[in-house]
Amino acid sequence: MTNREILHKQLSHTLKETNFPQLGQRYVGKVRDNYTLGKKRVIITTDRLSAFDKVLTTIPFKGQVLNQLAAFWFEQTKQIIPNHVITIPDPNVMVVKECSVFPIEMVVRGYLAGSAWRDYQAGKDISGIKLSKGMKMSQKFPTPLLTPSTKAATGHDEHISREEILRQKLVDPKLYEQMERIALALFKKGTEVVAKQGLILVDTKYEFGLLDGKLVLADEIHTPDSSRFWYADTYEDLFKAGKDQRMLDKEFLRQWLIREKKYMGDGPLPNIPDDIRVEVAWRYIKAYEEITGTLFKAVVGDPLQRIEQNLKGMH
Repeated sequence: MTNREILHKQLSHTLKETNFPQLGQRYVGKVRDNYTLGKKRVIITTDRLSAFDKVLTTIPFKGQVLNQLAAFWFEQTKQIIPNHVITIPDPNVMVVKECSVFPIEMVVRGYLAGSAWRDYQAGKDISGIKLSKGMKMSQKFPTPLLTPSTKAATGHDEHISREEILRQKLVDPKLYEQMERIALALFKKGTEVVAKQGLILVDTKYEFGLLDGKLVLADEIHTPDSSRFWYADTYEDLFKAGKDQRMLDKEFLRQWLIREKKYMGDGPLPNIPDDIRVEVAWRYIKAYEEITGTLFKAVVGDPLQRIEQNLKGMH
């Protein structure tokens, strides 16, 4: 496990943004800088951290964790569905096939947690699904729920029902059925893989696109940004006690923001102290190591210089 001293040293070297005009047209997302040229896209995963749909700060090695973990999962799931990956020339970079991504995220939930729990407490439906009365925080669903959301370019993603997706013709009905089936298969695979490591895949989101008329998996998969992970050995005791689960994901920061800063996305951006940034980095790296069963290679220094070197000659 990478020690916290290394993480503190990396605070002054986090990757906030990139600018490589030779790679093509740039599109800046919350976390990833995308460069598109013809049928190819270069995705550089930065260290930016977003919560409640706002970019708040940078986290040491976060981009490397996300990129390498997504690469691990794309490899693990390629028998279920093809993905867009061509090559990974740098720990923070993925070169992929350009595809037409659908404007919705397929969210799969195995447990009542996060925004679903907050909505449930407020008496709201979740993507058109009305849950049973009397459910408790962190309760496991009898079968995983599909609760899609819109994919907003800016601002908040919003829950959307299956019926509304089809009514708005956001996705062809047959393709949407395929997306549902594959999303559940991916969640099952993820659940089985992390169970061997003593973890629970709580919920996650998948993004799909079309490439040459065929469905492919895009963006990221089963990372601490897109998923929640808990420890299996303490789940039952904490659930019975009504306490928060031990988390290996971004929910730690969301809870800290709500509790300490009373922040849920509105108002001025809160200051994130360095010790919290280091704690988040430590959790991301721990998630990588516990999920993959391999050590994370953390080298203190400017990742931008390394990326520039590794992308030299690419156009």
